[in-house]
Amino acid sequence: MRQRGRSSQRNQFSRLQHNRRQQRLLAVRRRLRTCPILYCRTHILTCHRNLNSAIVTIAVGPEQRLFAAHEDVLCKSTFFAIQCRQQFFETNGKRVDLPNESPEVFSAILEYLYKGDYTPKVEFDKKHNSWFLDETPSATGSSESIVHAADGTAILKDTVIYCSAHRYGLVELQRLALKKQGLQSGVQCSTILSSARYAYANTPASDSKLRAHYLALIIRSRNTFKRSGTMQMEMERGGTALFFDLFVAM
Repeated sequence: MRQRGRSSQRNQFSRLQHNRRQQRLLAVRRRLRTCPILYCRTHILTCHRNLNSAIVTIAVGPEQRLFAAHEDVLCKSTFFAIQCRQQFFETNGKRVDLPNESPEVFSAILEYLYKGDYTPKVEFDKKHNSWFLDETPSATGSSESIVHAADGTAILKDTVIYCSAHRYGLVELQRLALKKQGLQSGVQCSTILSSARYAYANTPASDSKLRAHYLALIIRSRNTFKRSGTMQMEMERGGTALFFDLFVAM
């Protein structure tokens, strides 16, 4: 009888503790609904720390299209950190000129600096255990995959972003741009070759990522390139490191 009584007391005590925990949990949830800032205070404090810094003006391209960015955000890049440091005593506000940069590409880089990604975003498909690019109409921002050089040559936007990220010291952005290039499909042979030439012209010889990506892509699709006639035209020009590497690799 005593054992049964003690067991009953223990059960009552457990239920009481459970009820108290539930009440505390409900109280916390009510508090969060009325004051959501408590729930995300760490994120908000981080944002405030970045977004309270000085505004830097960036003039991009030959037409000097103007962009504005917070200095703390911009200085995630070693290139821009040096530029801002050199203007430490500037009284009229800091300004960086990028006459050789594409406004479209810089817009994507700025989006990455603020959000950690750029349009189109990389998404993961749990069902098929694979990555894909979110190119749905509802996705915000420009998702054009091609940019045009001054002479009108079509170049993959991710390739230009990779090369710009190299100049600006944004290693993680380089990795992201390379990953997105691997998810592209249906790209014309002429665009692949012009993008490969751009990659070779704007990366150091020590680059083992983007150059290798294009070599593997061209070799894997060499029959398609032969049929297109584009490869023959490019090889007749000759004299580039790209075709030397292709010759060695094949």
